[in-house]
Amino acid sequence: MKTTALRESAGPTTLAADPARQAFLLLRTVFTVAPILFGLDKFTNLLTDWTGYLAPIVPDTLHLPAQTVMYVVGGVEIIAGILVALRPRIGSLVVAAWLLGIILNLIILGAFFDVALRDFGLFVAALALNRLATAAAARQPGGTTVSH
Repeated sequence: MKTTALRESAGPTTLAADPARQAFLLLRTVFTVAPILFGLDKFTNLLTDWTGYLAPIVPDTLHLPAQTVMYVVGGVEIIAGILVALRPRIGSLVVAAWLLGIILNLIILGAFFDVALRDFGLFVAALALNRLATAAAARQPGGTTVSH
């Protein structure tokens, strides 16, 4: 009982002593930086030719060239990364939904199942970020935002 009273009176927990806070910051950083970088690469194709990962039904349905679809995809990814940085509870759900879309696209394409499996892991991590962001917001005064 004494230890609990000491812990509560010691004030806010430091980052080094708070594994949940560390996990939140790590996931928020990764889900901010990665979508922005991958989104920017949709405009340059430095990492790969992204149109190779696009199921032909997508540009056919939209009546757009595959590269134009990739420009839209890149824009959405950049916005999703910024949203994770500013509003992690909302941004994490946007990223999770986006990852489900990528997984569905790869399954329709009938290739890159290894990438689809990896993206499923990222989907679960995005959901974990959402839960951590929700818990962090609940600890903030008013419970509306996470500003760290």
